Amino acid sequence: MAEKEAQKIVQQAQLSDLPDRTKKVKDAKSEAQKEIDEYKQKKEEEFKKYESEQQSGNKKAEEDANKDAEVKLEEIKKAGDEKGQKVVDDLVNAVCTPHPEVPENMQRNDD
Repeated sequence: MAEKEAQKIVQQAQLSDLPDRTKKVKDAKSEAQKEIDEYKQKKEEEFKKYESEQQSGNKKAEEDANKDAEVKLEEIKKAGDEKGQKVVDDLVNAVCTPHPEVPENMQRNDD
């Protein structure tokens, strides 16, 4: 009879312990999910920070390249304004003033 009572007590303990186990498992799962979400959020923030740093670096490089291109264009325009007319005059003079010459291989050798 003592064995039956002990067995009943053990059974009741096991049955009463079952809801605690499920509660502990659920609590552990929710705690783990919370930690996962916090970690994920932290990594996303780090990634966004890294991404913005990279984009700002690219924008700066692009701005520098645009400034250099503008400087070169201004130099070219300035050179065109200063020497453009002389170049046109030289071209017109070269085209309009012929200098007839006999090519060397067509020259007569009277030797």
